[in-house]
Amino acid sequence: MTRLISAPCAGLKGSARVPGDKSISHRSLMIGALALGETRIEGLLEGEDVLRSAAAMRALGASVHQDGPGRWRVSGRGIGGLAEPADILDMGNAGTGARLLMGLVATHPLTAFFTGDASLRKRPMERVALPLRQMGAQIHARQGGRLPLALIGAREPMPITYTLPVASAQIKSAVLLAGLNAPGATTVIEPEPTRDHTELMLRYFGVDVRVVQTPQGRAATVIGQPEIEGRDIRVPADPSSAAFPMVAALIRPGSDIRLENVGINPHRIGLIETLVEMGADIAFENRREQAGEPIADIRVRAGRLKGVTVPTSRAPSMIDEYPILSMAAAFADGPTRMEGLAELRVKESDRLAAIVRGLKACGVELEAGDDFLVVQGSRTAPRGGAEIEAELDHRIAMSFLVLGTATREPIAIDDGSPIDTSFPGFAVLMNALGAKIRGE
Repeated sequence: MTRLISAPCAGLKGSARVPGDKSISHRSLMIGALALGETRIEGLLEGEDVLRSAAAMRALGASVHQDGPGRWRVSGRGIGGLAEPADILDMGNAGTGARLLMGLVATHPLTAFFTGDASLRKRPMERVALPLRQMGAQIHARQGGRLPLALIGAREPMPITYTLPVASAQIKSAVLLAGLNAPGATTVIEPEPTRDHTELMLRYFGVDVRVVQTPQGRAATVIGQPEIEGRDIRVPADPSSAAFPMVAALIRPGSDIRLENVGINPHRIGLIETLVEMGADIAFENRREQAGEPIADIRVRAGRLKGVTVPTSRAPSMIDEYPILSMAAAFADGPTRMEGLAELRVKESDRLAAIVRGLKACGVELEAGDDFLVVQGSRTAPRGGAEIEAELDHRIAMSFLVLGTATREPIAIDDGSPIDTSFPGFAVLMNALGAKIRGE
């Protein structure tokens, strides 16, 4: 365990590049493993979650090599060519990695066993297992569909049309990846649009991907059993990671920072849209596109925020950012109401409960229910001075360390080690901008 303390600091200044996008990094490795030839990746996130996916691809027969910091090569097996792993696939804390990987192997004639750390073993997998069973896979899990589980891939996979019961890019992606090795068209219908990194990357690799709007929602279809070849991929900086220095700059008077090469996929920037509605001074500069993904440099300057009501429909585009939005809301003028938060309760921790406990301990007034949170902001900085239990959750840990940069008293995190799952070097980057985060 690594206890971290964040103390109040002056305004943040300078430029920084946060680590590569976690969602795109997972997909780069997995789709590269299905391609023929070599896929070269630059800017791969080298956090614990993505490294688990890299190890899993090796276990499934792909050749995966690191050439330098952020530079990786994957020599794939071709669609349908994955090998049966000789050992258990331990995905650590990687929920995205585990769910996407279940889809990847579900239509291969092999048997694989999945497990993870204590946090991942609590998270529901039945929502992914259900459509994969419809495609012919056999999945045997603990009560509630939890890890560890055994997956026996379909020998004669069937394409399906599946309507998502909840807004989840992970379920959608698992089904689409499974559809790559099924004959014909596999379609996922989502009533609420979610991040589309899988569709964009598959299309970039040459897969026939069709996206249409239907009365039931957005329908994404892949045509199975293509032959795809390796590509060069440049992974943009992760907007979910950029959220932390971004909010820190907004709540520290005098701050002016630039975050470089950040992905601004429209399905990922719900937090930025919300912050702008709150009055934040955020600007996109040098817009461009890489591998089908829009990116930009983001300039952030401190300013006064006001409370808003965040529409429920925005939740899929910012579900991972509600913890850090809650920190910004504590400094806003008036209440900020967030609704449709039930999914937060089945993340790495019960994030909604963790936010509530932590903010109350820091002297912030709020109201919460099963799926909503109202943070009563104030122009006066919150007291702080609390010891926060991160509950093995990287985003809870980073959010309260950001809060500690602007509270009246320092805030401590009981264990900062989970931060490395998504943002290795977090404290170093923040301190380079002017924060005061130290370990004990």
